[in-house]
Formats: sequence, structure tokens, C-alpha cells
Amino acid sequence: MKKNGVRYSREQKEAIVKRMMPPHNESVATISKEEGITEVTLYKWRKSAREAGVATPGNGQTSDKWSSQDKFLIVMETFAMNETELAEYCRKKGLYREQIEAWRVACLQANGQVFDQSKELNGALKEEKKRAKQLEKDLQKKEKALAEAAALLLLRKKAQAIWGDDEEE
Repeated sequence: MKKNGVRYSREQKEAIVKRMMPPHNESVATISKEEGITEVTLYKWRKSAREAGVATPGNGQTSDKWSSQDKFLIVMETFAMNETELAEYCRKKGLYREQIEAWRVACLQANGQVFDQSKELNGALKEEKKRAKQLEKDLQKKEKALAEAAALLLLRKKAQAIWGDDEEE
């Protein structure tokens, strides 16, 4: 990237992106003022780092305020690590092993909750379809009974018209 016509080396860019990462979590505005790099450029660098799979919360946020995406990226980075590697990672990032473990559990349970909700909704949908079918049957029976009653009334009126009123005799 260029600063007043000067191109940044990969190392300089990585160093600046690292400042946006834990444990520093420096805000884009602060780095922009100090380095003289536009905020747009810094956001672009941070976005590229995220797309590359690096958790970069930035904006001075503590880990409890990170987005789900950032937490998920950290879980992914640390999933296959042994205890020693995880301890080193936590020291470098300013995190606690317990935080990462809690995020891992949340990630693993997320799909289970969606599956359970889906299963529950499918069950409710089946019940509603069954209920709708029963209501349709009841409606058909009532419509048939109403049609029969209307036909009987019509026949009664016709009979009265032809033979006269039974009540008069």
C-alpha cells in the first residue's frame, strides 16, 4: 500500500494489522492518526486479514465484546493445538484458555440447537397439518349436512305448495 506515494512492505502492513489484533486491540482511528494511514485503508487491511482467517477484532474491544465471527476464527485456529501450543497462543493473544474452551463449546452446540429447533418445528408443522386436515374433514361433513338440510327445506316447501299446508287440516 502507498503512503504519499510510498509503498508499505508486507512486514510493515503485518505489524500494523497485528496492532489491531489481541492483545493490543488498538482502534483503527488511533492507528490512523499515529501512522498517517487512512482509516479506509486500515479497514481494508483488517478485512483482508479476516478473510485470510485471522481474528482481528480491533477498535479497542475486549474479548467479551468480539463478534461471533472473530470467536469462531480463534476456535478454528486453536482446535488442533495441544496444551502447550494453546498456552503459547493465549499468551500471545492476551486470552484465557477457558475463554477459548467456552467459545469452542458454543460453536459445537450451535448446530445441535439448530437441529433441535428444526426437529421441533417439523413436529409442530406435522401437528398443524394433521389439525388442518381434521378441520377440512369436519367442514366437509358440515357442508354436506347443511346441503341436506337445505334440500329438505326446499322439498318441504314444494310439498306444501303441491299438497297444501298439513297444519290446516
